[in-house]
Amino acid sequence: MTLQFNVEGGDFARAGYASSQIKKILKEIGVDPDVIKHVVVALYEAEVNIVAHAYHGVITADIEKEGIRIVLDDAGPGIPDIPRAMERGYSTASPEVREMGFGAGMGLPNMKDNTDSLDIESVVGKGTKVTMYNKFE
Repeated sequence: MTLQFNVEGGDFARAGYASSQIKKILKEIGVDPDVIKHVVVALYEAEVNIVAHAYHGVITADIEKEGIRIVLDDAGPGIPDIPRAMERGYSTASPEVREMGFGAGMGLPNMKDNTDSLDIESVVGKGTKVTMYNKFE
């Protein structure tokens, strides 16, 4: 089963929509609640990153018997230093995003902590592609 969601930069009112929809589906098909929690935490963080940093993006989730692969592909400024961005507390969020309670610099570390595999590709001035995978066992 493949699901796709469009995400608009700056649309904080809809941030979390994809993660809530995927959570419902994973519950319906009987995925272990602990796995669902990890998937939803990682996806929510990634989804908010698109809203906070990019112009727009697409989330594609492939749910298979063994697990779920989620690809988030955005058009945005890109990440100039991925290792630095992976450091807890490091953030490039704007003051406006921080005032809304986002931008604490925990998004990428939380994504890594809640996935079985995480791959980040980014081109400065073009965008970022994040691939996350979680096994169902």
